[in-house]
Amino acid sequence: MNWAFDISIKNRKILKSFLENLSLEELNKIPDGYNNNIVWNIAHTIVTQQILVYRLSGMPTIISKEMAEAYKKGTRPVKLLTQAEVDEIKGLLFSTIEKTKEDFLNNRFTEFETYTVTTKSTLTNVEEAIDFNNFHEGIHLGYILALKRAL
Repeated sequence: MNWAFDISIKNRKILKSFLENLSLEELNKIPDGYNNNIVWNIAHTIVTQQILVYRLSGMPTIISKEMAEAYKKGTRPVKLLTQAEVDEIKGLLFSTIEKTKEDFLNNRFTEFETYTVTTKSTLTNVEEAIDFNNFHEGIHLGYILALKRAL
């Protein structure tokens, strides 16, 4: 699983670079033809990881219920984020993965609710959820690159 966590951290470093190198206006902009923005996609990856790994394992998420509701599957941006909100998202990029790795290595994931994702793959344990999450984040990285090009 170290490999999976390493991939996750590498992807999160790429996501962090968008938060650090684009303006607040660029992060919040929804280009014509799109229904969300760069910062929504980044927050969505954090929320999805927490849902797939923690909620399906019957454990409390590290993120707030409000954040989970705002960025879960099926949502879209409803307001412009402030710099403070972007900074909070930036902090969660790594703290969530570090906590997940710690909890995994300490065998805290003892249950798992089987779940079929949009691609019709069925997750049956936390290891599969962590692996699938990397795939999911890769999809959103591609979408972010398209959004950036459309700015």
